[in-house]
Amino acid sequence: MESRAEGVNLDLGNTCSRKALSWAKKTVEHRSGKPGALALGPEDAFATILDFGMTKIAVTSDGIGTKIELAERLGTYDTLGFDLVAMVVDDLAATGAHPVGISNILDVDSLDEGIVDDLMKGLHDAATVAGIVITGGEIAQLGERIRGWGERMHFNWCGTGVGVLSEEAGFVDDSRVGPGDVIVSLASRGLRSNGFTLARNILQRAHGDDWHNTSFDGKTSWGQTLLSPSRIFAPAVRRLEDCGVPLHGVAHITGGGIPDNLARVLAANRYGAALDTLFPPHAAMRRLQ
Repeated sequence: MESRAEGVNLDLGNTCSRKALSWAKKTVEHRSGKPGALALGPEDAFATILDFGMTKIAVTSDGIGTKIELAERLGTYDTLGFDLVAMVVDDLAATGAHPVGISNILDVDSLDEGIVDDLMKGLHDAATVAGIVITGGEIAQLGERIRGWGERMHFNWCGTGVGVLSEEAGFVDDSRVGPGDVIVSLASRGLRSNGFTLARNILQRAHGDDWHNTSFDGKTSWGQTLLSPSRIFAPAVRRLEDCGVPLHGVAHITGGGIPDNLARVLAANRYGAALDTLFPPHAAMRRLQ
C-alpha cells in the first residue's frame, strides 16, 4: 500500500501507509496453504502476487488524484483513461506481470452522461493500447461527499489492475540487482498523475484563478500541457521479456519520485545507483521549479 503525497506531509503519508499495511499483513494467514496465498516476494513490490499453483496473479490498485481538476477546468475528459490505466498496468509490469484487465470505480456527486461517456471512451482507448480488458466497474453517486471545480459532474476515479506471471519468468523480485547493471530510464510526457496539488498551488500563486488558460509556450496553455495523458509503458516493458532481455528490477516512478520508487528496487541488496546520464526534466517541471 502506498500514499499519494500531493501537497501533503510525505512523512505522515508514509506513516499512514505503514499503518494500513500492518493491518493488511494480519490477513495473509487467511489464505495460507490455499489457492490465492500470498506469494513470496519483496514487501515493497509495486503489485501483490497471489499464488494459484501453476498460475500466479498480480493485483494492484491506484487512482488519478487531482489531475481530474485539469479535465474539469478544460472540459476535456477523454484522456484521463490513459492516466488510470498507466497507473495500474505499469505497476503490474514492474513486477514482471503481463497486465490483462482493469476494473474501475467512479465516485460522482451527480451524473453527467456526456462526461461519463468521454471517460469510458478514454478508458477503452487506453485499454486498447495496453492490450487489456475492462472487466467491470461501478458508478457510485455520493452527492456532496464529492466536490470539484466548476458546475458539471465532479468525481474521483480509481481502478484495480490484474496481471498474470509466466511460469518460466516468474516475478521481478529485485534480488538480481547488482554492480554493473545499467539503468534504462523511460521519459514521461509530463507529471503523469502525481504532484498536481503542488503544481496547481504554484500556478495559482503565479497567474491567479485563470492559470489554466495562461500560455505555457505560446502554443498551448498550462492547462493543456498538464493534462497531457500519461504514457503507458507496460507494453514496452513486457516486450523486453518476450525478447529474452533479463530484467533485474523495474521501478515505476510515481508519487514518491525517484528517491522513493527507485530506492524500493535497490533495497533488496542495499545498493545505490549513479544517475549520471538522465535526460533533462520535462519542460513543465523545469518551469514549475
